[in-house]
Amino acid sequence: MKDLMGMMQKAQELQAKMAEFQQNLGNLLVEGKSGGGLVTVTLTGRGELKGLRIDPPLFREDNVEILEDLIVAAHADAKSRVEAETSARMQEMTAGLPLPPGMKLPF
Repeated sequence: MKDLMGMMQKAQELQAKMAEFQQNLGNLLVEGKSGGGLVTVTLTGRGELKGLRIDPPLFREDNVEILEDLIVAAHADAKSRVEAETSARMQEMTAGLPLPPGMKLPF
């Protein structure tokens, strides 16, 4: 019975930490770049687009397709960085909890 009470307490602590974690994701800003920094995309930890910077020489009519590709690549870079950062923070938060292998939080 003692173990059950301990697990319940750990679950409540985790729930509070998860709420704080979710709130902090909105404050996390991550940049993704492409074209050697010619295009930079800034996303929040929730994946919301907060900024887009394009090097002015790319604003030429003959660069439209290149610019489109660079924006998509910068967004993909930012998204993968957000996923890596949130995963690392989640691992820190759940360290020491007896979670089954492969179980991802939040559920």
